[in-house]
Amino acid sequence: MKSLWQDGNIMPHFGHLNGDCKTDVLIIGGGIAGLLTAYFLHQRNIDYILVEKNTLCSGVTGNTTAKITFQHGLIYQKLVKNIGVDGAKTYLKANQNAFKKYSDLCRKIACDYQVKNNFVYSLDDRRKIEKELDALNKIGYLANFCKNLPLPFDTVGAVEFKNQAQFHPLKFLAHISKNLNIYENTFVKEMIGNTAVTDFGRIEAKNVVVATHFPFINKHGGFSFKLYQHRSYAVALKNAPDVGGMYVDESKKGMSFRNYADCLIVGGGDHRTGKNGGNWQGIRDFVKVNYPESSEKFHWATQDCMSLDDIPYIGKYSKHTKRLFVASGFNKWGMTGAMVAAELLCDMIEEKDNDFAHIFDPSRSVLKPQLLVNGFETVSNLLSFSTKRCPHLGCALKWNDAEHSWDCPCHGTRIDEQGKIIDNPANGH
Repeated sequence: MKSLWQDGNIMPHFGHLNGDCKTDVLIIGGGIAGLLTAYFLHQRNIDYILVEKNTLCSGVTGNTTAKITFQHGLIYQKLVKNIGVDGAKTYLKANQNAFKKYSDLCRKIACDYQVKNNFVYSLDDRRKIEKELDALNKIGYLANFCKNLPLPFDTVGAVEFKNQAQFHPLKFLAHISKNLNIYENTFVKEMIGNTAVTDFGRIEAKNVVVATHFPFINKHGGFSFKLYQHRSYAVALKNAPDVGGMYVDESKKGMSFRNYADCLIVGGGDHRTGKNGGNWQGIRDFVKVNYPESSEKFHWATQDCMSLDDIPYIGKYSKHTKRLFVASGFNKWGMTGAMVAAELLCDMIEEKDNDFAHIFDPSRSVLKPQLLVNGFETVSNLLSFSTKRCPHLGCALKWNDAEHSWDCPCHGTRIDEQGKIIDNPANGH
């Protein structure tokens, strides 16, 4: 099962580590967050090494829908309520800066970059749309209310952000990664302080960036409480209409739409990892009714780390780990989230002030309603009977019939039928 982006071998390849070494910065994880961090360190002439346990972008990054936008659902009304107008402005500014950085880079790279308007719609709650527009007005961003969308169902309204963008993420990342200091197939089995232990040698680093999607070091940061994972599904259709923009439902279980080349990408079927959901069947049922002339060219799934408060965790891994950093919890908005993370972490490594650091601080308060939900899932699944247990923290695994895997509802580890770990936080080959 490969995504549309993974059709064809376009990523450069690198050898594995060969012997012990030292570096100023070790980046663990070869997805978009790790690669962008490496790219900016390279631009700043800072010594670094990036290691990836498999091959570059073989995980979540290769399965994105690749929308570049600072419209992250109906987030701004939540931010105004939870962190105030100034906090919401800071979040917006950080993501606007990330968007501009993509724009500047992508215009020099053949990555199918296109400017498109982005829409967040609601099927049944116009008040949510109006509240989002009110929040955006308070923080000084001009958005539009839209009613009639080129989608095969009625909505009660949508918030439109003009001049957002979409691209081919692997074409972009193939270009920026080709001259970087990277080792593939180099699995970090253990961290001893800031020394990474691999099968091919040890890497001693002054600074370590964990960009492994779900942070794998359990003894710091409390990420097993602060994160859960969410699966999403997509199909790419031929002979389907061009919808002219990018569209996403404000509901986590809703559908998304955007075109690429001769395909319409339809996303949906979402559910918490380890729970039941619509998966591809829900999308295919929808397509059968609404796009009966279309044919399926690709299908794929992805997994997103969800934070307690809809804001990513970017910064020091914990209050007690001065030179250990993390980027995670992008909440389905990994393109701009990764760019924010890369620039913020590079500043922190250089001990430069960054105006956005406090918003994304991983040590901010965990007293959020989602913490109780995460705690309940962990306790109930620890107490559930199952012969299949997660090697991460021992939760009962659930069979995912659509994808033929054993999935953990606590923290999102996925294991195939042969026992190989597909998705972390369980750490293994």
